[in-house]
Amino acid sequence: MNKVFTLLLICLMVFNCKKKNPARTAVVMKSVTYSLYGSSFEVDPVISTEDLSRLMTNGSDTVNMVIKGVIKEVCSKKGCWMRLPLNDEEDLMVRFKDYGFFVPTDASGEVIIKGQAFKTQISVADLRHYAQDAAATEAEIAAITEPKTTHSFIAEGVLIAQ
Repeated sequence: MNKVFTLLLICLMVFNCKKKNPARTAVVMKSVTYSLYGSSFEVDPVISTEDLSRLMTNGSDTVNMVIKGVIKEVCSKKGCWMRLPLNDEEDLMVRFKDYGFFVPTDASGEVIIKGQAFKTQISVADLRHYAQDAAATEAEIAAITEPKTTHSFIAEGVLIAQ
């Protein structure tokens, strides 16, 4: 009886120690497979990051939407944020609702996100933290001395093309 119990315990430990895939499911759209992180969502209607830039510049302060873009950078420590280029000069800072999920630290390529876009001022401390997460040098981090007004996004769900 002791041997059966020991064998059962070992089996449970082996199966529970397997690395789990953080993506909940795969979604296929127009022959592209996406990994889903966070909450599932309807993709239509979707706008581009360029359209978001124009919309936010024309006075809209906070907007709920689904946008499609390309991942420029991801937090190298946990995948707790990512940046998408909005235009030639600006990036969209994407964080995840309630710190409830993360994306892979090596995520790249096309992404579709649902959530809330808004303008915000990022403090010097937060800018330095993000730079540190992005593996910036000490000199680059020390050069951050003023807060920055930027476009931000709190994502409820993220689809990353595989």
